Amino acid sequence: MKTTFLFVLAFAVALFCAPAIAQHGHMGSGGGMGHNSSMSHNSSASSGPSAAHGKTMDQILTKNTQLAAKIKTLTGMSAQQACSGFKNLGQCVAAAHVSKNLGLNFACMKSAMTGTAAPSGTSCGTSANTSSKSISLGKAIQTLSPTADSKAESKKATKQAQQDLNQSNS
Repeated sequence: MKTTFLFVLAFAVALFCAPAIAQHGHMGSGGGMGHNSSMSHNSSASSGPSAAHGKTMDQILTKNTQLAAKIKTLTGMSAQQACSGFKNLGQCVAAAHVSKNLGLNFACMKSAMTGTAAPSGTSCGTSANTSSKSISLGKAIQTLSPTADSKAESKKATKQAQQDLNQSNS
């Protein structure tokens, strides 16, 4: 009798908990609890600001004049021009902060991170990325400013970018 009661009780608990468990999704390889909210040197936040409700970066920057003005101040070029080629908006804003913080040419930083050629007449130095392969923010800092603490600078710029994105969304 005790065994039957425990079985019925366990079945009832499972039956009532099934909808709640189903709402939480699957526990995939990422651990299941959301996404990585930090924008690491690789800035893998592709589901972040650039993918907001299916909008492109250009659409977001056209609508968000405060953020566009900030990017223009940091880079010296229009936000759309500055951010074209980046994987997401957070990566672009972080690169803009690094270039400003370290006194680096933003075009060189963009070229290294996006794997595109720097505009003609832009001198990025001999250590700049000349391949068509994009590199992370931290690696771009190492490449363009070998004496800088790339990890600390990357972390600082990522934090600044996150603050800019948060302020512009409020």
